[in-house]
Amino acid sequence: MKVTLQHSDELGPLVRATRKHQGMRQDDTAESIGVSENFLAKVERGGGTVQWEKLFQVLTELGLRVEIDVPDAAWASLQTQQTKRGAR
Repeated sequence: MKVTLQHSDELGPLVRATRKHQGMRQDDTAESIGVSENFLAKVERGGGTVQWEKLFQVLTELGLRVEIDVPDAAWASLQTQQTKRGAR
């Protein structure tokens, strides 16, 4: 199921529900991912100041993906910029 998030605090409950659905304890999950239990708890509470790299590590290990709906015009602009940089 795809879920659209409007705010950072909406991600935490999804992470927690996914972990619990997989039958994993918070401490075991944190250890297996390589983050602290404190960090995982902060993610699950929807803490607004988490480290992005660690956050994506948690999401990846739990099988969660982040998708971004980029407006077509913005995507085209980005592609043009990258093409220009590659031509230099």
